[in-house]
Amino acid sequence: MQLAQADLRSSGPKKENIKTILYRPFDLRFTYHTGNVKGFHCMPREGVMRHMTAGKNMAMIATRQTTDQWDNFVTRSLCGHKSCAAFDINSVFPIYLYGNGDLPPSLFERTNGRRPNLSEEFVQNFADKLALKFVSDGQGNLKKTFGPEDIFHYAYAVFHSPAYRTRYAEFLKIDFPRLPLTSDKALFAKLVKLGQKLTGLHLLENVPKPHATYPIAGDNIVTRTGKSAYKPPTAESPGRVYINDSQYFQNVPPEVWEFHVGGYQVCEKWLKDRKGRTLSYDDIEHYRKTTEALRQTIGLMEEIDQTIPAWPLE
Repeated sequence: MQLAQADLRSSGPKKENIKTILYRPFDLRFTYHTGNVKGFHCMPREGVMRHMTAGKNMAMIATRQTTDQWDNFVTRSLCGHKSCAAFDINSVFPIYLYGNGDLPPSLFERTNGRRPNLSEEFVQNFADKLALKFVSDGQGNLKKTFGPEDIFHYAYAVFHSPAYRTRYAEFLKIDFPRLPLTSDKALFAKLVKLGQKLTGLHLLENVPKPHATYPIAGDNIVTRTGKSAYKPPTAESPGRVYINDSQYFQNVPPEVWEFHVGGYQVCEKWLKDRKGRTLSYDDIEHYRKTTEALRQTIGLMEEIDQTIPAWPLE
């Protein structure tokens, strides 16, 4: 506490140091970030996190030596050390690196101050397989060119394939995921599009109108959490998530309520962390969007498996 207070005093405090942080899947909060070790954050991992605050970016979160269910997630902000896994420390892989004079020279240098966080050997290997030209920023047209964000979306789709997770389950318990590279240009383009949809859902940036509603007015205080909060669908009513004895989110299927990311039951965990609090309008809309993002994710994961013709991926 004393170190955090000292960091606040010595740094201002400054409004620009207030940043968003991914605390748990679909749970964004605010924090005070200076990047100082043993400051407001004990170990801020500034060597990685500075790339998330220097400019527009996104990063993949994954675990190594996974104790619980292996998973990965995406963020545009800072993230906590267990934002994607309940028992395992996260590793964060930004798609772009922002230089401040300490990055070695690279063929990928750009005038906008960032470059892809990809090795030249990896990029050349993938470009040769696909017979596409690599562009060092953004996305390509997937007919003649591809970019770092296309690779990110491709990887995100592959890593969300249920068949991939089952086939490589034992390996995922002991190491980082390995990305199989396809030489099928059409398959690559399809997986890029699916991965882009998933990314948009998980960042809550591109979510369709939610099916879930919040039909009853009241005090919006969360008093019911855990398993008792959910009422499965019946002939008389669709699935409901109760926040108290009278208010609930309606049209939440069991598979959405039970969906896990990295050991966290997303819908249950979000409410549990807000027990005793009054939900704001933004909170209610956030939860509705989260349930829709999960509903869409379930369908997209099935579509990814249907898109990949066989394993190993070629």
